[in-house]
Amino acid sequence: MNLGEEIKQKKFKSVYEQVIVNLLFTSNWAGSLHHKLLKPYGISQQQYNVLRILRGQYPNPASVGLITDRMLDKNSNASRLVEKLVHKELIERTVSKYDRRQRDVLITEKGLELLGKIDLEFEELEKQFTKLDVEEAKQLNDLLDRLRG
Repeated sequence: MNLGEEIKQKKFKSVYEQVIVNLLFTSNWAGSLHHKLLKPYGISQQQYNVLRILRGQYPNPASVGLITDRMLDKNSNASRLVEKLVHKELIERTVSKYDRRQRDVLITEKGLELLGKIDLEFEELEKQFTKLDVEEAKQLNDLLDRLRG
């Protein structure tokens, strides 16, 4: 179904307005699928993003600043997210051995195990996107990168 049918809008001011609305609509659709995948694990999309960042750094720790720089949602409060994940024992925070004012953040074994479980289900989520073949997916990635560039 095309965007106009989905949102019951016949005309757009321009094709560029349609692109913006389509990106927002599609982003919300993908976000909803992602949210449903994560809900049984009791973590948010932003917390999942922090865990993935820390897994990418593993076994090295990360600073909150590094996490903030790599977050998908630049409006997220990384310090608050880290605090919640510490309480869930998915990450740990320690004093940096290089700078006592800084805290090092490291994913725990429990956090790595949780991501392993989610990874299996994420493969199912990816199947929603196989309506595009590999070349189309590459092209879409290139177009989105170009749009932001």
